[in-house]
Amino acid sequence: MKFLIADDHALFRDNIALLLSKLYPESVILQVGTFSQAVQVLKKEKNLDFLVLDLDMENITPTEALKTLEEISNHLNLIVISSSEDIHLIRQILEYDIKGYIPKSIDTQNLEEIFKQVIKGEKYIPQALKDIENENINKINNKTLTNRQSQVLDLIAQGKSNKQIAYEIGVSEATVKLHINALLRSLKVNNRTQAVIQAQKMGLI
Repeated sequence: MKFLIADDHALFRDNIALLLSKLYPESVILQVGTFSQAVQVLKKEKNLDFLVLDLDMENITPTEALKTLEEISNHLNLIVISSSEDIHLIRQILEYDIKGYIPKSIDTQNLEEIFKQVIKGEKYIPQALKDIENENINKINNKTLTNRQSQVLDLIAQGKSNKQIAYEIGVSEATVKLHINALLRSLKVNNRTQAVIQAQKMGLI
């Protein structure tokens, strides 16, 4: 099996390489530090099995990067790793033919399981996104909040920190951040304080 890891943080690349070497000792692992270098390698290496790509590199948007990769290869097994927790952006990324979207905030143990899952052929999507997509929608004053967003909003209004919210609803802090970002987008505000004020005006809390 042959992997290409493209990330501008050498330490992160090395950690991914060590993890993949542990899981697949016979694999060949290549590393690059820029998207441009990744494109060059992809044009030369026709037998790559997986590209593990950080989309937050150089002066190129994630969607531009994905379009470029589509033009190079229609059959590339792409695993996206990103620090972005923007629900809207993640949904855009998932519209492309990728094998998984992995937040950089995930812990090493879960990362190992995710790689096993993806390399077996199963697609990985963050649980928070599944929760948001699957929950019933409550429509109030022409605004839409999921049940989970409403729950998180109530806890924010109580002055709870992300860590406290994560404990109360039984999810990770990374998942809480995803829900809060989605909540801010739904209410069209920029921060937690504005969210509480706007929610009060709308009679949500």
